[in-house]
Amino acid sequence: MTGVPADSGALTLREYQERAALTAKYPDAGHNPIYPTLGLAGEAGEVAEKVKKVLRDNGGQFDAAAVAAIRKELGDVLWYVARLAAELGLDLEDVAQANLDKLASRQARGVLHGSGDER
Repeated sequence: MTGVPADSGALTLREYQERAALTAKYPDAGHNPIYPTLGLAGEAGEVAEKVKKVLRDNGGQFDAAAVAAIRKELGDVLWYVARLAAELGLDLEDVAQANLDKLASRQARGVLHGSGDER
C-alpha cells in the first residue's frame, strides 16, 4: 500500500486504524461516515459470496485458495470498520474492548445464546 509504513511486527488495532487513514481517499474523508458504512456492507457481502461459492463449488471444504480469497475480503472489511469507527470518533481498540466486555458479561450471566442487544 502506498503511504503505509512497512510491517514492523505485531500491529495494534490503534496502529491499524491510524495507518488505514493514510489510504482514506473518498469524498469528504474524515467527515463522511456514510461512505465507509456502504463499503462495509459491500465487502461483508463479498465475504459471504466467497463462502457461498465454497458451499456450491467445494462441498463446504475451505481449500487454501478459498481461504486466501476470504482473507483478502476480510482485510477490506477491517479497513471499512476502521474507517467507520474513525469517522464516528471511535477508537477501534475501545470498540474491540467494549465488545469483549459485553460478551464476557453475557457469558457470566448465561445469556450468550438468544437474541436482542440488551441481554
